[in-house]
Amino acid sequence: MTIPEISIVLPVHNAAATVDATIRSILDQTFPSFELIVIDDGSSDESLIRLLQHAGNDERIRLISRDNGGVSSARNLGVEMAKAALIAFIDADDIWHPRKLAHHVALHRDEPCVAASYARIAFIEQQANDLGSAKTVSSLGPCQLALTDVLGENPVCTASNMVVRRDWFQHAGGFDEQLSFAEDQEFIARVLARGGQIEGIDAVLTGYRFSPDGLSANFAKMHDGWRTVAGQYLEGPALASLEALYCRYLARRVLRGGGSPRLVLHYVVRGLQLDAASFLRERRRGLATLLGAIVAPFMPAPVRRRVFS
Repeated sequence: MTIPEISIVLPVHNAAATVDATIRSILDQTFPSFELIVIDDGSSDESLIRLLQHAGNDERIRLISRDNGGVSSARNLGVEMAKAALIAFIDADDIWHPRKLAHHVALHRDEPCVAASYARIAFIEQQANDLGSAKTVSSLGPCQLALTDVLGENPVCTASNMVVRRDWFQHAGGFDEQLSFAEDQEFIARVLARGGQIEGIDAVLTGYRFSPDGLSANFAKMHDGWRTVAGQYLEGPALASLEALYCRYLARRVLRGGGSPRLVLHYVVRGLQLDAASFLRERRRGLATLLGAIVAPFMPAPVRRRVFS
C-alpha cells in the first residue's frame, strides 16, 4: 500500500451532531494522498455508528474505538498509528476548506526545515457547513512565530488549524495528557521553545465553530490552562503583559460567541488591571474590545454574535 503524504488525526467524543460535516470536509480535500485516523474516545451518543458508516465507505479511514481517555491522549494515539511524515489535526466540530491540505503540503515541500504550519481561521456558527458564512476571520502572526506570539493571542488558535512534521511532534513529546484545556497552545509553545520553526499560510483554511454550551466554564478552564502553560516560560511583568493580551483574546472570543456580557467585562477589567498598555496595544482592537464590553449588556446574544463577529 502506498504511504500517504499526510496523516489526519481526528479525536471524537459525543460529536454526532457535527462529525459528518467534519469528515465530509476532509474527504472533499483536493489533495488525495492522505489517511484519516479517527479515534472514538468513548462516545455514548451515535458518533461511533456514524464513524463506522464512514469507515466502511472509504478505505483511507482507519477507525479505533476505545474508552474515554481525553483529547490529548487520543491525538497522541493517532500519531503513533500514523504512516505519513506530516500530521494534521482536526476536532470533530470543525471543518476545512477543500484546499487545506494542498496548501500545507506545498509549504512543507518548499520549506522542509519548517516544523509546523498554520493558516487563518473562519469563525463560523454552530449550524454552518462551509467557511463562506463566516463574518470574521483570524489574522496571521509574524512570518515566523515566536514564543510570545503563541502565549499572547495565539494566531494558531486551535489544533484543527495545525500541521506538524511527525519527527518534530516526537521531538517535542506530543500533547501533554495531563491538560484538557490549552493543550494545543502548550504543545506549540514547546515546539518553539525547542527551536522549531512555525510559519503561517495567508489563506482562510479552517472553520472553527462557536459552541453555545458551557461557555463560562470552558473559558475559565482555558484561562487556567493558559496560566499553567505561560507560567513555565515567563514571570513578573512579562507574564502580566501577555496575560493582559490573553484576557483581550478571551473577551473577544466571548463576544464572538454571544456569551455572557458579565464574562466579557470580567476579562476586559482583568486585562486592564494587569497591563493596560498591553491590552490597548493595536489600539483599534483594544478599544473595540473595550467598547464591546460596554455595549454588550444591551444586546441579545444573536445580535452580539452578528455585531462582534
